[in-house]
Formats: sequence, structure tokens, C-alpha cells
Amino acid sequence: MDIKTFAFAPSSPPLSVIAAAKLAGISPTIDTALSPDSPPSFIFSDGLKLHGPYALLRYIGRVASLPNFYGQNPFESSQIDEWLDYAPILSLGPAFENACKYIDEYLEKRTFLVGYSLSIADLAIWAGLAGSGKRWESLRKSKKYPNLARWFNSIVEEHGTALNEVTSVYAGKKGLGEPTATKSKEQSVNTDKVKKVNGDVSENNKGGSKPSAEIDLPDAEVGKVRLRFAPEPSGYLHIGHSKAALLNKYFAERYQGQVIVRFDDTNPAKESNEFVDNLIKDIDTLGIKYEQITYTSDYFPELMEMAEKLIREGKTYVDDTPREQMQKERMDGIESKCRNNIVEENLKLWKEMIAGTERGLQCCVRGKLDMQDPNKSLRDPVYYRCNPMPHHRIGSKYKVYPTYDFACPYVDAIEGITHALRSSEYHDRNAQYYRIQEDMGLRKVLIYEFSRLNMVYTLLSKRKLLWFVQNGKVDGWDDARFPTVQGIVRRGLKIEALIQFIVEQGASKNLNLMEWDKLWTINKKIIDPVCPRHTAVIADRRVLLTLTDGPEKPFVRIIPRHKKYEAAGDKVTTYTKRIWLDHADAVSLSAGEEVTLMDWGNAIVKEIEKDQDGNITGLSGALHLEGSVKTTKLKLTWLPEIDELVCLTLVEFDYLITKKKLEEEDFIDVLNPCTKKETLAYGDSNMRNLQRGDVLQLERKGYFRCDLPFIRPSQPIVLYAIPDGRQQTSLK
Repeated sequence: MDIKTFAFAPSSPPLSVIAAAKLAGISPTIDTALSPDSPPSFIFSDGLKLHGPYALLRYIGRVASLPNFYGQNPFESSQIDEWLDYAPILSLGPAFENACKYIDEYLEKRTFLVGYSLSIADLAIWAGLAGSGKRWESLRKSKKYPNLARWFNSIVEEHGTALNEVTSVYAGKKGLGEPTATKSKEQSVNTDKVKKVNGDVSENNKGGSKPSAEIDLPDAEVGKVRLRFAPEPSGYLHIGHSKAALLNKYFAERYQGQVIVRFDDTNPAKESNEFVDNLIKDIDTLGIKYEQITYTSDYFPELMEMAEKLIREGKTYVDDTPREQMQKERMDGIESKCRNNIVEENLKLWKEMIAGTERGLQCCVRGKLDMQDPNKSLRDPVYYRCNPMPHHRIGSKYKVYPTYDFACPYVDAIEGITHALRSSEYHDRNAQYYRIQEDMGLRKVLIYEFSRLNMVYTLLSKRKLLWFVQNGKVDGWDDARFPTVQGIVRRGLKIEALIQFIVEQGASKNLNLMEWDKLWTINKKIIDPVCPRHTAVIADRRVLLTLTDGPEKPFVRIIPRHKKYEAAGDKVTTYTKRIWLDHADAVSLSAGEEVTLMDWGNAIVKEIEKDQDGNITGLSGALHLEGSVKTTKLKLTWLPEIDELVCLTLVEFDYLITKKKLEEEDFIDVLNPCTKKETLAYGDSNMRNLQRGDVLQLERKGYFRCDLPFIRPSQPIVLYAIPDGRQQTSLK
């Protein structure tokens, strides 16, 4: 018996039921034609019906394949029923804050409302908060109810794709109920069929009622928006480009429009097919679904025709003024001596440029706009220049190439772009963009501005990043110290965290210098609940602890790789009479002290052996497994003395420059002399199974990403340290 139709009033959609259906993979036809006083209903394939939000929620809880979705035993199911009875209080205005206080206190030492996994109780309370809109958003940001905010954020982080779709579609600006875009009555809850606003963002919708980045495009019509992301193939995609790419994705999905990728390949001196291939790879990594890929070079013939047309119309001229002199004249508002050349002279020099002759190489084509305009971008900008270098796509066919300022307005109009997104640093060029389209006789494309993303201690200029690559300061464009998408992913950043970080900023026009710590904090919240736990001991000066009553013959136990996340699997732990400790832990011990050996139990340190210089050379102790782990000050990680341990190289990174924000100084003057530190260690034998890209936590040492997996015993596994959001310390 399948659910055929899910019906509810458009003014009061049951968010908890919609979310539960998504998570359970249930996708009936949606009917939003019920009257406001009608309860939500399931209509089954045999004609039977169920009514009421919590009856529907309980039904999904019983039939879903999700673990313990309606509790793992009768007691937990009854606890869930209690929370379903309590949830409606969140919709009562005066009682809302009292309810938040009660739930906050209840969650002080709990991850979920019931048991150890998500249940329909969590969804009922989540829906009550999310449905309250700005009221909960304000409380969450105030940190008044920290446990409740932690729980809410954790739920959205783990199940962000489904939950954010629910709120973006059914909790629009007009209040709950009316979808943010026109929907047909027959609409599937299936995530593939509902237009996503935030893609795979984990915690974008903290406020509940709408995504924090919800913004409007001027004059945008649903189904008619066409956008473009236009990177220059002169480097890899970096975090700054990601903001533009993801905002294009955001608007295309919100307005059910299209986004195309266009390579702005107008400068053969900087561009290559390597960059094209890797930009496509990075765009795919970001999850951007594009309609097609185009190249500005596809339009070179038409652009040359347009340039000649404008020459004939007297709207452009050919100028042979030396570059430095031209720059000074533009700054001072002085007209070029070539500005009033006759059309025939301009056409003659244009042909010299096309042929790439010695005379032609001295010239450029400039727009005849306004040399006295206060906006210097309108002071006769360059439209075409000579460049004898071969183009990475079309070889040596051309000797002249359009500037971006000339090509972009033309191609935007020709390709049917409705809105061109660009960062506010180019604000002064907007007037130039519109003037060029006007002179070309093309339709106007609306420009939408957003602020450029700047990060502390970070260079985002492709020219400067290229310097690091060419001078061997990094291993390549995907180096983990680089702000490229490939670099930060290699270091251990989850794309979900990057998307959330970008979309939370929205299309703000405020110029902000963002901290990396915020991004890594988001990342930690995503990886911590699911990444497996392993153990490592630093090789340098490691110390053996001999347990006098330890097992004479080693034995093994199978224990979870993550105590709260079953899907992480199991690991084998070997227990021996002699175990390795970190030197830093060994020096902190005192004779007679009771400590906890993690995943084993308590032990008492009996003797501390030292050499003549006072260095610890060994420890002896005895197990005290009946001891309480709550009473010990030190909880120690350890490894058995066995041959199966694996060699590790733990790699830490620091910023490439030492100054938070560059001003006038040369970046070479603030280079960080120490940006990479490698530490040899030993890891538990289970780490032989790690694959490149796997994220794990080394107990008491932090989070790591496997960059080089186990190949042979003589070659160590290479693990890259992942920042956890705390302030980064120097490697010196």
C-alpha cells in the first residue's frame, strides 16, 4: 500500500512531514489545493486516508528504513510520542520562549531528543523552530539557548540538503505555505524534482524560515533567467571565484533558469588548455549544473566584424600612442592625437593590426566615449590589441584579440544572458559595459553586483599565485596551502562547508575580510559526527609502558571506529603487555598516578625510568580496570608494541604570507619562511585500509585527510592536518 497523494493547505504546509518524507525517500504527488481549515492527508493507492500532521509523521516513522526513526524499542517510541504531543507549543506565540528554554535544558547532555540517532521527534521540533521564521533566527544568533542552537545546527548540518529544500520551497518570504515559486499541484517531494536553492549546503538555513542568503534579482522572471559564469582560463578556480560561481548557481535554481559556463579566453599570453580542464573539474566539484560550455573565442569572427563596424561608424579609432603615455593621458583626460583620424586611416591601421605587421603591433583600437568623464573607465577604453602569441584553442589564426571589456557586453547579449553577476570592485566599469552595448546596438543586460570575497593571510591574484607555482614555493595549483578549490579540498575541506560559507554571505555588497577559522569551524561540524577515529603515537622519543599484569599473549577486540556513528564501521585493536605512549604524555606522568588508557581502562603508573640526563626511557605500571574513568585527570592514547603498526607522516600547514591584509607592500616582502611541517608517527594497523581523500580523526591530535594511502611498509601514509576552526598557530 503506497502513498499516492500528499495533500495539505498551501497556507500551512506540515514541514516535519515533508522533511520526513524526503529523508525516507517517499515521493507521492503533492496536492496543495486543500482549504486552510483542512488537516494534511495521505491518500493511499487503495483509497484509504490518514489525516493530521502527527499521524502522518508517525506513519512515516513506522515505514521508513531509517534506523530508529520511531525509536528502537517501545520506551523510545513512547518518548517520541511525548515530543510530538509537546511540539505544537512552539506555534503558540506567548509560550515559544518558554518552550525553547525547556528544550535547551533537556538537550544539555544530549545529541538527539530520543536515543542516539535522528527521529521524527527531532523533525517535529525542528519544524516548530524553522516555521517560526525570524523569531528563532534571532534567538539562535543571540546564543541565549546554546544547547538548542547546537542541536538545531547539527540537524541541519547532517541533513541540510533535504531540510533546506523544505524551508526554501515552503517557508518563503510571504510566510509559510506559499511556495517561493509557482508550483503545479502535482509536484513530487523527491529531491531530484524540487528546485534546490542551496544545493548541498549543510547549515545554510539556520534561521529556519528562509535561507540566510535569500535575495532578489531585479526584473527577474521565473523560468526566464539566464546567467553565465565566465572565468578566464589563466589559473585554477579559487575560493574567490567560488562565490561568483555559487551565486550564479543560486539564482539559476531559485528562478528556475539556466547558467552557462563561458571561458573568457581573450588573452593567449596567460591561458592554456590545462587551466580550462581544471576549471571544468573545479566547477563540477562545486556541484554547479550548467546548461553548456562556451568560449569567447567562439565569437572572434563576429567580434572583429563588430569592431570594424564601429570604426566605420566613427565610434572607435585606432591609436598608436605608447602604452605609458596613453595611461597618463587617460588619467589626465587628454585626448589622443589619433582620436580624430578619418575613418579611412583607422581602417588602414586596423588591417595592419589584423596582419600583425610591425606597424600594426604599435596600435590598438579604442572606443570613442568621453575623455572628460569623471568615471575614468569611460575615457576611451581599449577594445582590441595585437598579440602575436598563438591561442591555446585556435592556434595562430589571429594576431588581434578583443579585451574583456569589449567582448563581454557583446557575448552576454548574443548568448541571451539576462543578468550578469560581477563583483563590486568593477562598479566603475558598469557604465562602460552599458555604453558599449548601446553603441553596438544590442539589448541591455542587467548587471548585478556582489562583494569580492577576501580572506585573511591569503593572496587571490592569479598572477601572484602563479609566482608561487613557478618559483617552487608550492607543489602546484592543488597544493594544500593554496586557496584554490583543489587546494582546500586536498587539505580536507568538504565542499558542503564551502558552499554553506559562501551562500551564508549572500550577495552582500559590503567588502569584508573573512577569517578562515569560520570556514574550518563549519567544516568541523560536518566531519566530526561521521569521520572514523584512529590512534597515532609520535615517533620521536616515544616511550614504552610495560604493564606488569598485562596480557602475556596479545589479544584483539573489535570496536567501533566511531562510537556514535555506526556507518563508520569497526576496527581491530590489539592489547599487549607493552604499549607505546607519546613522549609528551610520558613526561606528564607521576609515579603512583592513575590514568585512563583509552578503549581499555585505567592503569596505575608504578615506576618512571630515566637516563643520566633525566630523559624518560621507560615506564612500568599495572592495570586497574575496575577504576573509574571519571576520576582520572589524564586520558591517554596508546599503541600496542606489534609489528603491524604503520608509518605515518603528519603534515601541518601555515599561511603563505605573514600579513593579514596586504596594503601597498610587495607580497614577496611578507612571505612566510615556514609554511609546511612534517612529523613522523606510527598509526594503528587499521589505517592500512585508508584511501586517498579519506577524512579521519587521530584521537587527541585532530582531524586529518589521507593524501597518500598505504602502498608498502617502507613508505609512510601521508596525512594532512585539517584545521578545526581554532586560531591557527605558527609552525616555527
